[in-house]
Amino acid sequence: MTSNDKQKNLELLEKTVGMTANQRLVVMLYALHPTDRSGAVLETAATLAKLVGMAPPVFSRTRKQVIEAGWLEETEKLGHIKYYRLDPRRMGENVVVPLRRAT
Repeated sequence: MTSNDKQKNLELLEKTVGMTANQRLVVMLYALHPTDRSGAVLETAATLAKLVGMAPPVFSRTRKQVIEAGWLEETEKLGHIKYYRLDPRRMGENVVVPLRRAT
């Protein structure tokens, strides 16, 4: 982990002040977990819940709260399984590419 990564994690912890401990844990899990090119965490809720020691229903309920708070966004849906990523706007990333005039 680089110094820049550590700084981003500290900033994320600062931004999540006011959330419950479980909500912050879910946000940090999505921030630190390996992702695909789109930023999606390609693990099921049951796998992620086990990773952080939560019961799957508690994890799903907490993740729903985090989604409603605007921290996670759905990226893909394969069958009945939904995949999520940390919303890049929450970390101050510019997600809009400026348009250029075609000449």
